[in-house]
Amino acid sequence: MIDLQLLEQELLKPSEALIADMYDLEGDIILLGVGGKTGPSMARLARQAIDLAGVKKRIIGVSRFSDPQTQTELEAEGIETIAADLLNESHLAALPDAANVLYLAGTKFGTTGKEPFTWAMNAYLPDRVAERYKDSRIVAFSTGNVYPFSPVSSGGPSEDYPTGPVGEYGQSCLGRERIFQYFSEKNQTPTLIYRLNYAIDFKYGVLLEIAKAVNEERSIDLTTGNVNVIWQGDANEIALRALKHCSVPTKILNVTGPETVSVKWLAEQFGGLLGKEPTFINEVQPTALLSNASEAHWLFGYPRVTLRQMMEITVT
Repeated sequence: MIDLQLLEQELLKPSEALIADMYDLEGDIILLGVGGKTGPSMARLARQAIDLAGVKKRIIGVSRFSDPQTQTELEAEGIETIAADLLNESHLAALPDAANVLYLAGTKFGTTGKEPFTWAMNAYLPDRVAERYKDSRIVAFSTGNVYPFSPVSSGGPSEDYPTGPVGEYGQSCLGRERIFQYFSEKNQTPTLIYRLNYAIDFKYGVLLEIAKAVNEERSIDLTTGNVNVIWQGDANEIALRALKHCSVPTKILNVTGPETVSVKWLAEQFGGLLGKEPTFINEVQPTALLSNASEAHWLFGYPRVTLRQMMEITVT
């Protein structure tokens, strides 16, 4: 039987390229919103890469830490933590300076009923952070939801494609981008907008949801019939290495895997692995929310964890 903890540690190890980039990168790293899905593993990856590079840098994780265990675990791994509410002006002002900022904060999906808070987190808070860290490099997390649905045959929008978010969540995320772009030019702050599309891990993501539906013999809705996915460890690597590609004006970067993946095909593959026959409802639409990440692949190489590996991991 595969030891998932050992497998996770192996797949989350820093690459030689990341270690080299951390050696060259000047200054400490602060992760704002480290307590979310992506933050803890990214902070650990940064700590490992810096230690292996043999250089001294502080890794500082900031979050409300509604789960105190996350804070305890990060501290045990050599990551400094600060419990703070970023919307609180005095908390934000008291944070330490850092040459490198990873902005992970923001409200994700599920905005219905809390739209004002969503806009405060996704469009107002970037204003305050951009001013507070105007002398830093900033990698600001965003999402492929700022694009409109595009024809599946197109391969997805590249970074120069016009934005067209559907719904308040996507609109607020575009607001976040525009605020960071404005302050990047105003203050000459090197910035990179990191448009991530569907990271997956052992515990969450599109692949896991499809596999669970197949295993539980629930019908799979094919309305959105195609997706992009990337392993969370690869997404973390790109985010950290992106600190060396911040610029004025702001650089935009799509981050996802190289494939446009059929949901029906995924379900059928999981069915074979699980010994179940998937069932489907609705028809596949000719458009989907996709991204073309060829620029990221050119800069950083193809993801190390392949789609087939992700599928095997999901059913292990």
